[in-house]
Formats: sequence, structure tokens, C-alpha cells
Amino acid sequence: MVAMNPQTWDQDVASIEPGGYLFYDSTRTIPADKFRSDIVVLGVPLTDMTNKAYSDSRQRTLFKNIVGLGALSALLDMDTAVIEKLLADQFKGREKIIAGNIAALHMGREWVKHNLPYPIGLTLKHADSVGDRIFMDGNAAAALGAVYGGATVCAWYPITPSSSVAEAFTKYCGMMRTDKATGKTNVAIVQAEDELASIGMVIGGAWNGARSFTATSGPGISLMQEFIGLAYFAEIPAVIIDVQRSGPSTGMPTRTQQSDLTACAYASHGDTKHVLLIPEDPHECFEFGALSFDLADRLQTPIFVMLDLEIGMNERLTKPLTWDDSRKMDRGKVMTAEELQSGKLFGRYLDVDNDGITYRTYPGTHPSKGAFFTRGTSKDRMARYSEEGHDYQENMERLLKKHRTAATLIPPAIETKADQFTRYGAIYYGSTSPAMAEAAIRLQEMGIHVDLLRVRGFPFGQEVEAFVAAHDHVFVIEQNRDGQMRSMLVNELEVDPKRLGKVVHYDGTPISARFIVQALSTALSSRATEKAVS
Repeated sequence: MVAMNPQTWDQDVASIEPGGYLFYDSTRTIPADKFRSDIVVLGVPLTDMTNKAYSDSRQRTLFKNIVGLGALSALLDMDTAVIEKLLADQFKGREKIIAGNIAALHMGREWVKHNLPYPIGLTLKHADSVGDRIFMDGNAAAALGAVYGGATVCAWYPITPSSSVAEAFTKYCGMMRTDKATGKTNVAIVQAEDELASIGMVIGGAWNGARSFTATSGPGISLMQEFIGLAYFAEIPAVIIDVQRSGPSTGMPTRTQQSDLTACAYASHGDTKHVLLIPEDPHECFEFGALSFDLADRLQTPIFVMLDLEIGMNERLTKPLTWDDSRKMDRGKVMTAEELQSGKLFGRYLDVDNDGITYRTYPGTHPSKGAFFTRGTSKDRMARYSEEGHDYQENMERLLKKHRTAATLIPPAIETKADQFTRYGAIYYGSTSPAMAEAAIRLQEMGIHVDLLRVRGFPFGQEVEAFVAAHDHVFVIEQNRDGQMRSMLVNELEVDPKRLGKVVHYDGTPISARFIVQALSTALSSRATEKAVS
């Protein structure tokens, strides 16, 4: 624990595992009762060192972090050449700043060498590779998935933590979507004036047959609600990559949460149900980023790809990205000019296959047949304006049927069985995966056995309903206050709420294995006590 914030000192110290290390600025004397006897304390007078070395107050503030980094590099036996290269890359072309940072780095290292035992019990190991895994962040992976998924229109407005999706898409298009003859990229990337304009452009592009997407976060989703409802009711494909952060309102823009589930699953007024894809790592961000465009076209509806800040902005080791070059785009039910000319019956909202999905045409496919315009009002099967109750109700029931069809197309949930038979289960999703995997091992070592189910999308497939039915009690682990996934399970599967335990973590930091172990072991111990008493 590197404790640099006096306001959080008590929490920082309390969070350290027994036998762990506390690194802090020892310039000011801290009372003995503010430490713990079961941890190793490493005090380095960072403020005193920088005050003596620099007269400028700004330099003192900026270089203190680098002095601290230098001290840590000695304590952890880090290769200084690697750090020096990173500093040179960061401040390329500004030689004085590079030299100043390197001097501050070595100041911290030298102090440790003369005053503390080093290296400590924790050290870093240099490695050029870790198996076959790659190092990538989820936003970049999702953007690359959009390129492979055939996206040609990106309309977006900058917002933390999603901006790098559009930036990465722009970079990858420069590499892979450039016409060799003209040097121009054959995509439309527009930074709109706001999120409302961006989703409007996406819907316009998609209505005309382009694979279109936007990237945003919770506040953007709030602004897009009316247009999302239009795309749902007019049945226009669209992809929305939502990199979730803490809310409501501005919330904590640089903190992570899984708090947009219900806002996206039921976005807009009226009765709506949308498709969500929920990746666990950059590998799935790439896969789902590409898949989302096939699903949007096939289902003719908005598709939400639900990242969060933790998975989106932080680089992590992940499986290599793979692609089948024989894979074809699934454009769904699109009627051609030849079919229209031959007299084939076309009703824009006519369900001929009984799966809730109708045929569409791209505007201008035929000079006089097919659809040229659309609207967000109620209509009959042939797209004629209608406020007749039976027309409206028939259309809404068909949309619900389409949603049930979607459940057969999205990636199914993945179940992991405990080593021993158990009547307890846990449902989790997204970036919670690494913590859940570690927690499962720790729980097993404690003699606590829990079957796991990682949900990868909405609507829920039959495997989710079967998992809940097969267990007496299921804990739903998520990173928001209200247990949004739990609420959706209760609402969609009509499960008795008492059978679903709520395990929530929402302070803005990524959920930890320690938190999950503590929550499940306490809850299961309590349930065992209740059974014994009864």
C-alpha cells in the first residue's frame, strides 16, 4: 500500500493484509497508534527531500511522485532502465523534463539504498511474455471489434471513460480502412456536438444500411433515451458501446461501476426491452464488439455492449484475439430490388417467419417499392399510421417475440461447477470475473462450495433460468447499489426474490476477491445458523 493521501490514511492502513507493506511519506511524524504491528512499515521523507532539492513549489509537487517511484523501484528491485525509457517516451522532445525526472528517480533510489533494507519480500519479475496472452485494454479491443464487424459510421461525443473507443477506432481505421489509391479512409467518423446528436447520426446511418455505432457512458445514455426508443420502435439497427462509470449524474467519472444495466435494458419510455452483451475481458470486448453489428442487423434493433471503466481503460493480460477470415456479415432479413420487382409481398412490420423479425429494405433499393421513410408512431403491419388498439398491441407483442428470439442468439451464460455437489450458486458478470475466479478458490479452501454462472448477455437464455431453478439459494454479485442484475432476474424469470441474495460493491473501486469471500462466507454462515435454530 502506497499511502499518499492523509484523508484516507486509516482506510489505507486497514486494507493491508497481515504481513503486507505500508509505504508512506515520513516527513511528518505520525502517531504510533496510526500503524499496525502486523505489517512492515517503510517510511521515506519524500516532502523533505523534494523541498531541499527544489525551490519551485510546482517542481516540489510534481517531482515528489517521481522520487517516491524511485524509492519503490529500489524496494521492489525494479529495472530503472525500463522506467527511464517510459519517462523518455512520456516527455519525448522535452529533454530538460526528461533529465529532471530521471534525476528525481535516482534521488529516491539512493535514499533507500542508504537508509532501508532492500529489496523487500515483494519483487517484480521481468518477462517478455506470459504464455500466449497479450496486453490490451477493453476499449481498444471493442474498437477493433467494430472494425472487424464492418462498422463504417462512428458518431460520438467525448466522455470519460469511453472516449478512447472512438479514438482507437479512428486509429485502426487509418491502418485498415484506407484507400491505397487516394489515401482516404472509407469511413465516416464524426465528433458530434453532444450525445443526443451522435445517436441520431448513428440511427440515420443505420437506416440507410451502414453499420453504425457510438461510444458513451452513463450520462450519455441518459441523454440518448428518446432516440433509443425511436430505434427500438422503428426497428433500426444500432450499436451503443457503454463504458460504465459511477453515477447518478456526473457521479465519479474516473471510478468504475456496473450501474447502467437497467437504464440500458429498458431504455426509453414505454415498454421496451433491449439486447445487452456483457464481456468479461478485452478478448470478449473484441468478440462482442464484432458480434454486436451482426445482431443489430439481424434483430433490427439497438444492441448495447456493456463495458465499464475497469475493463475498458485498464490494460490487462488476455487471450490473443482471433478472427475467422471466412466469416460473413449477417445482414439479416433485407429484401432485394429483384424480390420487390417480382411482386414478393413486403410489409415492413409483417412477421412472415413467426420469430418477431420482419423484412426491411434499404432506402432507394427500388424506385417505387420498399421503405423510404420511417416514423416513431404506432403503425400496422404494412407501416401505415394507425392508432387502432389491436394494431398497436399486435406490434408490441411481436417486438416481445423478437426479444425472445434474441435470447437464442446472444452468447450463452457459462457455468462452472463446484468440486462438490452444492445447493448454492452465484451469478456474476463482466469485469467481476477475475475477482470471482480467485474468490472461488479461496472459498473452496475454506470448505465452502458454490456453483458459478457468468451471465454474458440479456435477454437471459434458458441456461440462466435452469441454473436458478437448480439451486436453493443464488447470490448475485455485482458492482452497483441496488442489485440491478438481481432485479432483472426477478423481473424476467419471475423468481422469488428471497431465493436471490444481493451482494453489491459500489465504492467505485473494482470488486475484490476478499470482498466476495467475506460476503459469501458470512451469508452462508448466517444461513447455516438459521437452519440449525429452526
